[in-house]
Amino acid sequence: MARVQDIVDYLQETAPFQYQESYDNSGLLVGNPNWEVTGVLVALDCIESIVDEAIDQGANVIVTHHPIIFKGLKRLTGSNYIERTVIKAIEHKIALIAIHTNLDNYRFGVNHIIANKLGLVKQQILAPKEAVLFGLTVFVPKENAETLRVALAKAGAGQIGDYDSCSFSVEGEGRFKPLEGSNPAIGQQNDLTTVNEERISVIVEKHLLSKVLKAMKQAHPYEEVAHEITPLTNKHDYLGSGIIGELEQPMEAMDFLRLIKERFQCESIRYTSICKHLIERVALCGGSGSFLLNDAKQQGADIFITADFKYHEFFDAEEQLIIADIGHFESEQYTSEWLVWHLTKNFTTFAVRLTNVSTNPINYL
Repeated sequence: MARVQDIVDYLQETAPFQYQESYDNSGLLVGNPNWEVTGVLVALDCIESIVDEAIDQGANVIVTHHPIIFKGLKRLTGSNYIERTVIKAIEHKIALIAIHTNLDNYRFGVNHIIANKLGLVKQQILAPKEAVLFGLTVFVPKENAETLRVALAKAGAGQIGDYDSCSFSVEGEGRFKPLEGSNPAIGQQNDLTTVNEERISVIVEKHLLSKVLKAMKQAHPYEEVAHEITPLTNKHDYLGSGIIGELEQPMEAMDFLRLIKERFQCESIRYTSICKHLIERVALCGGSGSFLLNDAKQQGADIFITADFKYHEFFDAEEQLIIADIGHFESEQYTSEWLVWHLTKNFTTFAVRLTNVSTNPINYL
């Protein structure tokens, strides 16, 4: 039996909710985490017609990219589509889960999907996040060092890019005097004790810190574990906004724009002047990505693909690259397929279906 919380936990493990932006509201928004899951419907947005579709399909969980609740609701009277959607979900005991900017910031999430659709190679995060890594240093008797290293690694410490179990150790002498009331694993109360110890240093991601500290204390022989936690300013190359990559072969700018239009089924693309006639280096961001324009410039992109540029923001291209605004829905539409694939792969006791409803609120003439 799978519960709603099991889905939340899986999404947390894939793209931790701690890495959503401060304005966001990802996670379980409506419903009881202990409900047994009868079926899951996946969509980009949660609106009334999506809840109706879930009811028709017998699904009691809806997973969307965009959260239906962004700001606090002061009343539920059905006065707008947000309130009506939430009320209907509550009435039919349907859980609503959103996985938004945490999936945007995940290295293999929304922007990776877009980059793959365009065949980009040498993909890297366009604007890596800072201040999401910690340095953990712990002191342990030499004979217990390997056991502790293994425990830290199993809890997720020491992950650097495509490597895990990374650590640094140096030997030295530890000194301590157990006081009255202590129960020392080594030494006697009121005696100064000297122990051959190792100092083990590892890097820990923010969302794993509590788990790693728990594993450290469980694997350590001492009742009081000497350790240090240091916030790092290092950038996290696997976490952040946007993607930059390269085409395997350069393309004429207009041909590349036509390729984008075809791959993302765009009714239209708004773009700036063709200041780059050959496109090789491509920056992109699903959804509203104008805040990354300077990053795209600084990293030498020939074109920046995103959505929701305002009129005056197009001038900021300044003939340094091409801005291609392909539409918010169009840029993120394949996120739903990604979620269906991952949920289906990891849960086999209920059906996971992709919506048949287009939630794009914009029409073109």
